[in-house]
Amino acid sequence: MFVRTLYATGDPANIDTAIDGLSTEGHELLGQQPGFRGFGIFVDRELGKLLAVTWWESEEARSNSDEALRERRTALLERFAATTAIDNYEAAVFHSVRQPEAGAGLRVTRVEFDPSDADLFAETFRASVIPRLETLPGLARASLLIDRDRGRGLVGAVFTDRESLDASRAGQAAARHEGAAKAHVTVTGLEEFEVVLADVRGD
Repeated sequence: MFVRTLYATGDPANIDTAIDGLSTEGHELLGQQPGFRGFGIFVDRELGKLLAVTWWESEEARSNSDEALRERRTALLERFAATTAIDNYEAAVFHSVRQPEAGAGLRVTRVEFDPSDADLFAETFRASVIPRLETLPGLARASLLIDRDRGRGLVGAVFTDRESLDASRAGQAAARHEGAAKAHVTVTGLEEFEVVLADVRGD
């Protein structure tokens, strides 16, 4: 699958307007696009951060949807977003244990790597990191999104509730350290979000 992420920041007092618009009208519009495979909305209400993730069955479907939805997406975010950043990724690994629900927690690890190590990174994540994550109570889903050309990626780990997310920090830190060393990856950021919506039809 292929992924587009939208990262927006703004006044925390206005974040609910963006959540409401994206989860209703935005979700409906996405569902009308050919090749649509899923949608996620993740927020940090205290700092005013919103991460929206759309999943597509092909690069072409992702590109076509962006052209079709760009203006409406901007309008839905207008009252909240002071800054926006859009990135495209390949979903190198998508591992689902159970369906997360609203109120679950997401931890995002931002990484950089040599583009020539993209396949090594994906294989290391699949063979070494996923088994470590599966030992953590409450794991719902783990994914690795990569941009092969730029040598950038996101690791997402969703846990069933906030308590499980909090309790997993040490365990995931150990898995992150081991995986980064094996795959020659540099960690450049670490964030946590509340799950508002996480609806993906995996392979």
